[in-house]
Amino acid sequence: MRNNIFLLLLLLSITCIAQNSSLAWNSTYKEIEKRIHSSKFPDRDFNIKTFGAKCNDSLFLNHKAINKAIAQCSKKGGGRVVVPAGTWYTGPIILQSRVNLHLEKGAVLLFSNDVKLYPLVLTRWEGSDCYNYQPLIYAHGQTDIAVTGNGVIDGGATFADWWSHKSEMPNQWNKWLDAQKAGRETLMKWNADGVPVIERKLNNGLGLRTQLLHFYQCQNVLIEDLTFLRSPFWVLHPFLCTNVTIRGVEVNSNGPNNDGCDPESCKDVLIENCIFNTGDDCIALKSGRNADGRLWNTPCENVIVRNCKMKNGHGGLVIGSEISGGARNIFVEDCEMDSPLLDRVIRIKTNTCRGGVIDGVYVRNIQVGVCKEAILKINLLYSPDEVCNRGYAPIVRNVYLEKITSNQSDYGIVLVGLSDQENISDIYLTNCQFNDVSQGGNYFAGKMRNVVLKNVNYSGIVSF
Repeated sequence: MRNNIFLLLLLLSITCIAQNSSLAWNSTYKEIEKRIHSSKFPDRDFNIKTFGAKCNDSLFLNHKAINKAIAQCSKKGGGRVVVPAGTWYTGPIILQSRVNLHLEKGAVLLFSNDVKLYPLVLTRWEGSDCYNYQPLIYAHGQTDIAVTGNGVIDGGATFADWWSHKSEMPNQWNKWLDAQKAGRETLMKWNADGVPVIERKLNNGLGLRTQLLHFYQCQNVLIEDLTFLRSPFWVLHPFLCTNVTIRGVEVNSNGPNNDGCDPESCKDVLIENCIFNTGDDCIALKSGRNADGRLWNTPCENVIVRNCKMKNGHGGLVIGSEISGGARNIFVEDCEMDSPLLDRVIRIKTNTCRGGVIDGVYVRNIQVGVCKEAILKINLLYSPDEVCNRGYAPIVRNVYLEKITSNQSDYGIVLVGLSDQENISDIYLTNCQFNDVSQGGNYFAGKMRNVVLKNVNYSGIVSF
């Protein structure tokens, strides 16, 4: 009798799981997809050569000409600012409303590493608000903006400049990875102490490596078909943006902290048909660090990632660690991930400095070749030595993985919860095949509730 009751409850639980997942994919996903749309721009071109830009001249920087073309295009009601084929050396670019910065096939924007060209602007760095060096391509408070075309945007970073470290370039004076330590520690303290943002100016030796592309509080954003190389820091970083489409881009940037794409506190985001080969996380969803994230209290929500390929990186699709504002309604499907230098496939990383609620992560139809550690890793004890104001327990719940196959990894699933609270809950894996799992399947530590595996096979051993 007891066995029959147990089997009945198990069947009811599995049926409920399937219904919840199906409802999310068939309803919430479609509603998000329907809202996301690409902006349309007037059929009007502004060629940067008309504004004084010079091609293939390493002694001439084109940002003044490009920014002049952008300003004129926006003033005239919008259109395309066209970058023709050739190499265009440049300093920082500021995008304005109703402008599509379009790189034709064969066009390369190659950015200078001269820090003096990059004034302080309002930005966010690793989840903390501040004034830092202007990102290479920057927009603040703009509507209907795009960066498109078949060209290349090259941040120009190397281990001789933006990526420099005393161990790699012992004779270089500009050792960014060492020099920025003081700036990062100062910014973290400003965050914890609630220092007004207007006073958080990272100059006088405190400046931090900047993003390649950073759109701040913008609406209707399109980034399409370009190749992005060698970013000083994060590559694509929309923050507090709504209606964002990132389509058909290739990110190939293997420097330190070179996250491929970091939508932060954004709403209605589509990332599709992209390739990521990165020195850090391929795609990382964020919503602010600690006190700053709680002050904004704006989740990263309604995100669709599909038909993407992930190669090198710390994680394929990552949520965190700067996730104090939470995340919800995250959908990932039909992706390929494969590299011995890809550490995890789906990763959620956070801690008791962050807090935040991560609720509703739906993943299906993922083909994995090789990854180092795990197909799914949820870690609530990330960065345990971080100095911060603790006591903000994060919550991760309603995570669904369906039809995931992998050829090689250390583990299938790694879950690391808190020791005193069941803050990991309702984790469901169904119809998954994890082959060549060298460390024996799963690793669970800490407290958690309702972790359900149905038809999950580890090289022939089925787990129910």
